[in-house]
Amino acid sequence: MFLIGICTVAGSLYIAKKAYQKRHNRKVSKKLQREGVTRPALSSLLSQNGYKIRANDQNIILSTILLTLSFAGFMGGSLLHWSCIPLLIYLQIPIFKNGYRELFEEHKIGAGVRDSLLSITMLSLQYFLASALFLLQYFISRKILFKTEDSSQQNLVEIWGETSQFVWIEQDGVEIEISIDRLQVGNVVVVNAGEIIPVDGIVKKGIGSVAQHVLTGEAQPKEIIQGSRVFALTTLLSGKLYIRVDKTGNETIASQIQNILNSTVDYKSSQQARGEHMAEKYALPSIIGGVVTLPILGVSSAATMLLVSFGNQMRILAPISILNFLEIASKYNILIKDGRALEGLKRVDTVVFDKTGTLTEEQPHVKAIHVFDVQTENEVLCYAATAEYKQTHPIALAIKEEAQKRSLQLPKVDEANYEIGYGLKVRAGDRLIQVGSIRFMKNEGILIPPGVQELQKSLKEQGSSLVYIAVNEKLIGAIELHTTIRMEAKQVIANLRKIGMKLIIISGDHRQPTKRLSQELGISQYFAETLPNDKAQIIEQLQKEGRSVCFIGDGINDSIALKKANVSISLQGSSKLATDTAQIILMDESLRQLPFLFELSNSLEKNIKVNFITTMIPGFMCIGGVYLFHIGALAATLIKQSFLAIGLANSMLPKTEKFSILRNEEVINDL
Repeated sequence: MFLIGICTVAGSLYIAKKAYQKRHNRKVSKKLQREGVTRPALSSLLSQNGYKIRANDQNIILSTILLTLSFAGFMGGSLLHWSCIPLLIYLQIPIFKNGYRELFEEHKIGAGVRDSLLSITMLSLQYFLASALFLLQYFISRKILFKTEDSSQQNLVEIWGETSQFVWIEQDGVEIEISIDRLQVGNVVVVNAGEIIPVDGIVKKGIGSVAQHVLTGEAQPKEIIQGSRVFALTTLLSGKLYIRVDKTGNETIASQIQNILNSTVDYKSSQQARGEHMAEKYALPSIIGGVVTLPILGVSSAATMLLVSFGNQMRILAPISILNFLEIASKYNILIKDGRALEGLKRVDTVVFDKTGTLTEEQPHVKAIHVFDVQTENEVLCYAATAEYKQTHPIALAIKEEAQKRSLQLPKVDEANYEIGYGLKVRAGDRLIQVGSIRFMKNEGILIPPGVQELQKSLKEQGSSLVYIAVNEKLIGAIELHTTIRMEAKQVIANLRKIGMKLIIISGDHRQPTKRLSQELGISQYFAETLPNDKAQIIEQLQKEGRSVCFIGDGINDSIALKKANVSISLQGSSKLATDTAQIILMDESLRQLPFLFELSNSLEKNIKVNFITTMIPGFMCIGGVYLFHIGALAATLIKQSFLAIGLANSMLPKTEKFSILRNEEVINDL
């Protein structure tokens, strides 16, 4: 009857807990449905509602109460001693469930089976105080692990998160706004300058300039005319386009890239956290040790041997160390979404950079001004800046910035005559200013001297672009634009080379500008004109050669390579798909933190090695104690807890090592 009563109390506690969970989920479900959350998203949100964390916090409180009762019972309170049993059984139910799942569903013997055997043995031997200490450690471990769950397993943000949920279409000569999910093949979408193109399609009418680097990696914008093909998620820099839709939703190029990405969503999910791996690795030897000890020294010593479990406390220490290092990283504008990435950086020996948007700025710079008439360079630049005055795309910003550097005074523009296409026509006083590409000038009937054609061809091969300027239909000059290398790039490359990194550039841009950039930065190996799949294949080939690869990219076309790399890094301000995929994001939109990031990874590795030692020593002490001094479970538990305290102090040490952070701050500031 006594045993039935104990089991009834424990069962009642468990049933009450499950009832609370169901009631809580129903309340959350109704609330989310009232707020318009769709049913497919409901189950995902319910799994993230924090119930597990709150339930585990309750178990920590209950295990603390259990520890108090068991200690009082240990000191001589018979009634308090026996009152521990229902609470002890209740708290051990999750352990038994884990052990059952591990043994009968996963068909393996790991930490769950070992913990279950230990719990049963300790309960049968009435080692309630030792069990209470064990349970408190177990639930604290779970609490910390909940906080360090791999954020890379979250659902990928939908590709349309970057675009408006509404589009304008032309219907019977009238522009109307509709929801993007109502868009059909054959509709004509209207896109204005500065907007993101929402579909793949063919331009029915209109002219403009489109930045495609997020998809293709090309640094220079592409001129778009009637009949040109355009792609979703590229940006219309100037002009106005009427696009006949031929692909929507999952059929677009951008969405196809995400589908490939989705197929690799579990690429890293099979890797276990380091602490869990340690616990699993030494679980079976611990069980074998108990079995061997049983006929030699008896049940009590066998139970103590189950407590040995080399490395088991890494389940607590490793996450705490990682959390502290992640906090340090966040103070220096480094967002690390997956703690394992910080560990993985220690093993990286190859850093692969995407070119456009990573090693280079989005905005180019004025390299030279070519004069074809009697005007001066400043006059040519002044006319161009006047025409581009209200434009906000990167080319316009580069021209206006150069005019500002030269302190040029711009004439007023007659806005009534302001026209936009793949070139600009602006009237300023009695002058008609025309600014645009060579094609624009030809279409305007402006004579192009033979030498200009050769200059155009030569600079295009080098990866530069020319913006032509005409006044009153006469070509007067051209502005040469070059890609701008990030100001910190050379120093970062030099620092990475010092620590022995192999450096590679991969780009979707043309060969010549990629080669020129690699030479300027001192990087010997590069790949140009690579497609998204090609980038991923290059990463895989490097890995087959035995290299551990860190890939740094910013575009949609980089997302598959980011997923394949051992460690993936993106920059804040990059495409949403790149930042969703990358494990690490440099929040200040620069490469300045890279050297510090590698230093941080080395420090984490050293910290975890010390933790590993603190988890191995008590194992050897317990084995020696059992066989030489016949210590019991309580003494073994106290030994483990003492070294756990030492390990915790080491895990917290990074927060107090100000000198290391200050030293690295100086390195960052030098960049």
